[in-house]
Amino acid sequence: MTDKDTKPAAGAKPPEKEKKARPEAEGKEKGAPQNQGASKPGAPAAAAGAAPAAAEAKPARAKAMRSVPSGIVHINATFNNTQVTITDPKGAVLAWSSSGRMGFKGTRKSTAYAATVVAQETARLVAPYRMQEVEVRVQGPGAGRESAIRAFQAAGMLVTVIKDVTPMPHNGCRARKRRRV
Repeated sequence: MTDKDTKPAAGAKPPEKEKKARPEAEGKEKGAPQNQGASKPGAPAAAAGAAPAAAEAKPARAKAMRSVPSGIVHINATFNNTQVTITDPKGAVLAWSSSGRMGFKGTRKSTAYAATVVAQETARLVAPYRMQEVEVRVQGPGAGRESAIRAFQAAGMLVTVIKDVTPMPHNGCRARKRRRV
């Protein structure tokens, strides 16, 4: 016999489901306005001491983006992926993207076309900052090095400096085994 098959005795109440107490913040939607000054629904507004309706309908102002006229573009082009990060001159990240994030999978992630798409996406993400000139730092041996730089120039950014910051060993640590193609 299951719980559904058993019937309560005559005159007995059916068992009630327990209600879980939930915190106040839970259940509120992110974008929903929070009515802090109002009382319970159905109560008169004068009794609750609420403000007039005109004061409640004040629109929230969006915070203006700060203007960053120049920045640094870091392009990491490996054999398997291309990652592009845009920072301000101090190094704080403003936008980033990678070919994996853009939906490319497998060997298509390492193509020059994927690098172009990634660079266009990061240029679009950084557009609200009104960035006009960038310094490009390229790292790695991948196929997307030049095409990503061209994509930034096509997006309307002035490329002032192109630096290759690929780490070069000078007989420090033991090198990786040679890649077989």
